[in-house]
Amino acid sequence: MVKSEDVVPTGYTYSWNSDSDLPLQDFLSKYKPSMVQNDGKKPWIWVQGSPPTQEDTGVDDALEEASALLKEVTEKVEAIKNDASIPVRSNKKTGAKSKKEVREQVQSDATEKLKEIAIKHGYVSGKWLIFASADKVDTIWSSIAKSLVSGPLATTFAHLAKVATSPESQDSSNHQHLLCVYIPNVYDKDKVTETWKNSALISDTEAKELKDAFFTDLASNKDASKEEPSAEANKDNVAVPTTTVAAPSKAKAKLKKKVADDPFASDNDDVDKDEEKRKQEVKAKVVKKPLPKKKIVDNPFASDDEDAAEAKRREEVQAKNANSTTVAKKRQVSNVDDDDGDDSEERPKKKKSAKSRR
Repeated sequence: MVKSEDVVPTGYTYSWNSDSDLPLQDFLSKYKPSMVQNDGKKPWIWVQGSPPTQEDTGVDDALEEASALLKEVTEKVEAIKNDASIPVRSNKKTGAKSKKEVREQVQSDATEKLKEIAIKHGYVSGKWLIFASADKVDTIWSSIAKSLVSGPLATTFAHLAKVATSPESQDSSNHQHLLCVYIPNVYDKDKVTETWKNSALISDTEAKELKDAFFTDLASNKDASKEEPSAEANKDNVAVPTTTVAAPSKAKAKLKKKVADDPFASDNDDVDKDEEKRKQEVKAKVVKKPLPKKKIVDNPFASDDEDAAEAKRREEVQAKNANSTTVAKKRQVSNVDDDDGDDSEERPKKKKSAKSRR
């Protein structure tokens, strides 16, 4: 390790190892990451476990070769970005890959080459990165430190841990603390898997507590989001009356009027009554519209003589209609008189016939 951030400073107050005067529990209680502020001299709090199982070798050679590869990859990515022949979107018909797909392929190849360089030179150490909020960082850091010294992590090849202190110039309540757990070989898959699965960075009990707290916060946030619309609508603190709406009752079926059975009535009588009732309903609905009167159009070019002749013709038509009506009435009266005469003549005849029989 060449970076100073990955090496514990000599005589650093905020670091603990097996030779420290303070017990681990007292050290963790005295130097909490949420309480220690970084003034430029104390960015990290360290806890040393067992010594590392292996040390890095060939660091300078690995960095030189890796830097050359990084420069080459950067140029390739820039060339892909400016190459107009590479489409922005892939085409399944032609098999052409998009710029993103080509760039990701170059980056994937570079990752494999970097792994080969690191293994070849023996520069293979690394670290787990964990992030925690200010209100939970003390609990998580304490669990990791205890596990590294005398817990599950002590049985793995993890050997060192650190946590970032609180910033001095910012609001520490919203600050995310970084925790690192160092392992000697990140490419040893079996040991890395063992560290992750069996180390229990957080104990089962604490993991369950954190999980329950997480879902509790999630549920409370959902409830708060549901209450916001109603609170916004009633921001003037106006009492809203609650009314209970009764479900509409089902209307009862009306009973039919019982009709007395008529033994002498025929089926046609009921049919005739229904038909007659239907006709009356239709007549009541249909209303005859009065015929519009014929509109007389004034002729501006007609002479006075023509107007006089037209008026005279109308008078003659009205007189004829009146005469025809009078004649029709007289005929009706005469017919009535004739009928009365016939009846009077027939009645004596009936009487005479009755006397003659006697």
